[in-house]
Amino acid sequence: MLEMSATPTSVSLNTMANITPTIAAVTGNTTMNGTDIIVPSRMPREADSNSVNFYIGLTLAILSTIFIGASFVIKKKALIKLSQYGTRAGEGGYGYLKEWLWWAGFFSLGFGETFNFAAYAFAPATLVTPLGALSVLVSAVMSSYFLRERLNLHGKIGCMLSILGSTVMVIHAPAEAEVTNLNTLSQMLIEPAFITYGVIVVIISLVLIFYYGPKYGKTNILIYIAICSMIGSLSVMACKGLGLSLKQTFGGDNQLTNLLTWFLLASLVACVTVQMNYLNRALDIFNTSIVTPIYYVFFTTFVISASAILYKEWELMTPKDIIGTLSGFLTIVFGIFLLHAFKDVNFSLSNLPTFMRRDEPKEIHLSNGSTTSLLQDPPSEEEVVR
Repeated sequence: MLEMSATPTSVSLNTMANITPTIAAVTGNTTMNGTDIIVPSRMPREADSNSVNFYIGLTLAILSTIFIGASFVIKKKALIKLSQYGTRAGEGGYGYLKEWLWWAGFFSLGFGETFNFAAYAFAPATLVTPLGALSVLVSAVMSSYFLRERLNLHGKIGCMLSILGSTVMVIHAPAEAEVTNLNTLSQMLIEPAFITYGVIVVIISLVLIFYYGPKYGKTNILIYIAICSMIGSLSVMACKGLGLSLKQTFGGDNQLTNLLTWFLLASLVACVTVQMNYLNRALDIFNTSIVTPIYYVFFTTFVISASAILYKEWELMTPKDIIGTLSGFLTIVFGIFLLHAFKDVNFSLSNLPTFMRRDEPKEIHLSNGSTTSLLQDPPSEEEVVR
């Protein structure tokens, strides 16, 4: 830090011309009096403010994953309780609306989504979105304790990989371009790069919805997931802009009369509606253990891309941080894959020696009570039923 005393120091005009820009950049204030320059020794506080916002956003994102992950377990617990004496929700029953435990899970989900919404106002989307994978981890761990769902060795390794990947992403998270008001955001929204991205996303989504969806949606898992992921990336950008509007409003600068605020709100509602519609279709047709990891990868990839184009977060990162962020993301992907892909395999440290032997068939116990061998083809669905 360049620091000068309060006593005026006489310097030549050439020297002053050389050092004044440097001092101005560091302190933000210079005073010229002939050939004298007086500079108070103080440092700017923008970096401190950005650091505080980053940790506020990080804390909100972590709280969001905890509440959202817990909500699935709480509501599942309520539905199991209701299934013993009432019509199940899957059969059209609505008895869960009278169960206080289900409402506890509902409000837990509401708190989680609120924290997630607020996190986008303080931290980069490149950080907040990937951390959403931790809700899967929270749900898996709590299910093993409260729902007696077994978490095998693959699941435990997957949980550790998800935590490790999230930690790496936090360490290498990009600094976000300074956007302090909606006026700045409005200029960024009309830049050619982001408009091009938005138009491409909308066109591809419409083609998938009206042409490929009706033909291949029930057989190709990527159709519906691609739709909700691409539209979901726009919903995150609208959510982040709306959070900025509310943050500015609560700070004393009312933005409720700004048309951009209502445009962002309308865009958010429209995008979330489409996103949830096609995500539910994918979950209804395909196995959840397959949909969840694929959707996470697609959704996070599109969000990171949209955020990089709109907020130019990657331009502020060093090559080391870029590699670290991508490595953390891929580590989370592998962790989620292990957590879901092998959840029905009864594999633990106690039977690891059996899996290590090569001279005898190794049986895998599935969740439906049947067994299959690694040395023969797994039984078909008809054989399992018989």
